[in-house]
Amino acid sequence: MTSARPADSYAQGQGYPAAQDSQQYRPPQAYPAPPGAAPTAGQQPPAQGAQGPQGTQGVRVPRTGARTVPRIRKARLRVAKADPWSVMKVSFLLSIALGICTVIAVSMLWMVMDSMGVFSTIGETITEATAAEGESGFDLVAYLSLSRVMLFTGIIALIDVVLATALATLGAFLYNLSAGFVGGVEVTLAEDE
Repeated sequence: MTSARPADSYAQGQGYPAAQDSQQYRPPQAYPAPPGAAPTAGQQPPAQGAQGPQGTQGVRVPRTGARTVPRIRKARLRVAKADPWSVMKVSFLLSIALGICTVIAVSMLWMVMDSMGVFSTIGETITEATAAEGESGFDLVAYLSLSRVMLFTGIIALIDVVLATALATLGAFLYNLSAGFVGGVEVTLAEDE
């Protein structure tokens, strides 16, 4: 008694309904499309015989009120060593930039104060206060000339360049020594997606 099982007939290509052969597979949709609405991007127009009980195809409509929480990737890193040569180069360039900004700021401040007459007013007051019977008083305007102020500012900026570079390089050496004992500074980096 030999009878063909249904699985054998399906395996041989027999027994599939004719309606399934003519239609493409569509995954089940969660929300039906409103009646008379055109299909949106990614949706296919309803095929013949694929309509639901009310005459419309089940099409998924995106929810507008749903909020998605962005996934944040985090990485924990440890700064184990600071290269003293690179620290010296960077600190040298930054201290030169700071020195140039200092010289420019002092010159601009001196010009503004001189145009307002601050030096002449203070100078007259100091000259009258320090004048003796046979001598003239201290001349602040001659002492605070632009060339002398720029000379002092340049010397201070040069000392700042040397000291800042040396201290930053020494700090890199000290950091490397302490990182060898305690492991260094841990940093957590996060990326928003």
